[in-house]
Amino acid sequence: MSHSPADSVPAAERDSAITDAVRLGLPTTIADLSALVRIPSVSWAAFDPAHVQASAESVAALAESTGVFDSVRIARATIGDTDEVGQPAVLARRSARNGAPTILLYAHHDVQPPGKDEDWDTEPFEPTVRGDRLYGRGAADDKAGVMAHIASIRALTEVLGPDFDLGIALFIEGEEEFGSRSFETFLADNAEELRADAIVVADSGNWDEVTPALTVSLRGNVTFRLSVRPLEHASHSGMFGGAVPDAMLVMIRLLDSFWNEDGSVAVEGLSSHVGETPDYSEAQLRSETGLVDGVGPIGSGSLLSRIWWQPSITVTGIDAPTVANASNTLIPEVSVRVSARIAPGQSAQDAADALISHIRAHTPFGVVAQVDDIDTGNPFLVDTSGPIVAATKKSMADAWGVEPVDFGVGGSIPFIASLVESFPDAEILVTGVEDPHSRAHSPNESLHLGVFHRAVLAEALLLARLSAGER
Repeated sequence: MSHSPADSVPAAERDSAITDAVRLGLPTTIADLSALVRIPSVSWAAFDPAHVQASAESVAALAESTGVFDSVRIARATIGDTDEVGQPAVLARRSARNGAPTILLYAHHDVQPPGKDEDWDTEPFEPTVRGDRLYGRGAADDKAGVMAHIASIRALTEVLGPDFDLGIALFIEGEEEFGSRSFETFLADNAEELRADAIVVADSGNWDEVTPALTVSLRGNVTFRLSVRPLEHASHSGMFGGAVPDAMLVMIRLLDSFWNEDGSVAVEGLSSHVGETPDYSEAQLRSETGLVDGVGPIGSGSLLSRIWWQPSITVTGIDAPTVANASNTLIPEVSVRVSARIAPGQSAQDAADALISHIRAHTPFGVVAQVDDIDTGNPFLVDTSGPIVAATKKSMADAWGVEPVDFGVGGSIPFIASLVESFPDAEILVTGVEDPHSRAHSPNESLHLGVFHRAVLAEALLLARLSAGER
């Protein structure tokens, strides 16, 4: 088709053409997404970094293929003040023209470990369509976010040509699932290339398969390893049990102090946020989480307030003898991994201090617990008053046919607080391609293809409207 400047195309005609371009491009978009899913780009230290590099190269090639960027490169940054270098990210930029704004599009191309193959119904790195969902590790989190950006740029270019006015920065991170350890250095090293009027973070979810959402709050996180060692060595449990505290007894008693009887957090100094929540039934909670019949929810307050506005503590791993290898001994040492989610309004450092103080005060029998490998991320509350936020909501409503929900998320995206600190004047838009049944981080992760289609269309409409000066 012939191309015209964005501001010379009637809005209705332009939006209709964008809608057609997104729909017609969807098979290619899903094929490209499938190719990315086949790359096992797990960024954790125990996995082969060559796969993350291969993934970065594939994403860079996709960015190059759009033909809109002045520069595309793969970049790394050091981790804090160390000499260690983080995983590869893709950074691309085109300059704005004629006074148009610049928008930064963020996603990440690294993925969580797949876990056990036997827990998957399909091969984790072999994308498989079943019904209306695409299954595979990273199919939703967050290679679909990567492809939402690429596909929306493709649609924009298909309709307006490559000479549109909107400035675009593309930042596809390579270690979000491993804590974004080099993120702050990367921001500092590349501040000018990343600078933008608005930042779209395509790494969240939607209310359900037919209702879009704009994420306006995220809990922060404090994770750490907790270890207790009451004995220098193992001893016979029959000979000394009842007189000597073993590590499992100490750890169980200590961990139990984290929660009240109703399962709510009992750690003094962890605060809650006050805010309204939409209606959300226990039946919906059960459907989305797989809560077993007869098991009730924990905590107090509305269900969504427990997920969005209150702290939580989860033990995500334990180092101890397995049941198969258990012997009749008093275990000398046990370690666990603790993941605490922090309510908006509290700093992660204050929360970490409260948790450590609680551990010191509640470790029984005179044992001194060890806390190390601490990682923190601050919570986030978005300012929704900006004009680009309003334009985003309108684009979502037009693409989905339903008004978007302002959405809180119980999970954490700690780097968003870093983005706000580095670019305080930019509007932050946390969007996503997931739905409550995507099972990100879990076996059988999947992407609802209808949700994906609508998410791409919403972003493409937003880009076209911003390029035309609409707010």
